[in-house]
Amino acid sequence: MKIVAVDVWRAEVPLRGQFKNAHGVKTAQTSVVVRLRTDAGLEGAGNVDPDPGYSESTPEQVIAALTGRIAPALVGHPAVQVRGALARMDRAAPRAWDAHAAVEMALLDLNGQALGVPVHRLLGGALKERIELNGWIGVGSEAEAVADARRFAAMGYRSAKIKVGAGVERDRDRVAAVRAALPDLAIRVDANEGFDVPTAIALGRALAPYGVTLLEQPVARGDIAGLAAVRRAIDIPVMADEAIVGPETLLQVIREEAADIVKVKVMKQGGLLRCLQAIDLAAAAGVRCVIGHGFGLTLNTLAELHVAAVSDNVLDACECVGPVKMGADVVRAPLVMPEGATPVPQGPGLGAALDPVALEKYATLVSGRGRG
Repeated sequence: MKIVAVDVWRAEVPLRGQFKNAHGVKTAQTSVVVRLRTDAGLEGAGNVDPDPGYSESTPEQVIAALTGRIAPALVGHPAVQVRGALARMDRAAPRAWDAHAAVEMALLDLNGQALGVPVHRLLGGALKERIELNGWIGVGSEAEAVADARRFAAMGYRSAKIKVGAGVERDRDRVAAVRAALPDLAIRVDANEGFDVPTAIALGRALAPYGVTLLEQPVARGDIAGLAAVRRAIDIPVMADEAIVGPETLLQVIREEAADIVKVKVMKQGGLLRCLQAIDLAAAAGVRCVIGHGFGLTLNTLAELHVAAVSDNVLDACECVGPVKMGADVVRAPLVMPEGATPVPQGPGLGAALDPVALEKYATLVSGRGRG
């Protein structure tokens, strides 16, 4: 069974309202969708959701890597040789992690369908039946933060992330208001690189009375020494997110003892297999992991749920809640997350199939290469 075509779409999907963080305001998600076709008639699909200000690559750069370098390298390659495909992508488009991830998702989706098993079976088997989720509260007023937190709590969420970046006092007051309203809610705080080291330390100390479970990426992604300085100066566990891109950045964070927790994403690590490698490396260093991306479509979210299901080094309250924010999707049965936990996917492959009608409405076919 060989790959005969690599189809690539650029999708523009509306969100449910607008969302604000330290990087800006979003009302839509631009995603890249990939479909692999084989000479056996089987297909597999994946997608990645680059986020402006956060992601290392733009959608246009992901598309260019896929259409110009990766697709020609993969047409004719055996679809069952997933690691061989990764090696080919490494040679054709080094460090194009998002593009690698979209293709690897599609390959695992395809192989799961061929065998009639969910992807987590291909990864070693699920350790749980349900995955707890983490809510998401954007930058806004105290009243808005409390209302969002109450809405998530009513849905059964036991943990939520509060985006910060409005200044130490205003950020502290928003966290304090949520804590007063919901004393049992686990609260994470995400700065999205929004502070310098002294201000991040001041924020961490200001938040200390409110039982915050972690402070995420308080300083610029390239300032690993600054991240370590913040960690040493505050009592709240520090999580690295934007700082973690390829394996060398994870090694640097571990060596410099810059974080108590690291955030991983399937698209950021270059696929499910390499995401698991990062999780295992962190585990060997005694560092726990959070998985998930804040905005995204169903296929990318399913990929992270499969990874979360097979590793006990992934903390509860996964952050792969993109479908909660999406106003539409490109698959026939988009993920619905009405509660604070979701079942581990059990369908063959990733567990969702592309919807031609939705693709026609929300996406543009950029390239379809090969003989199929």
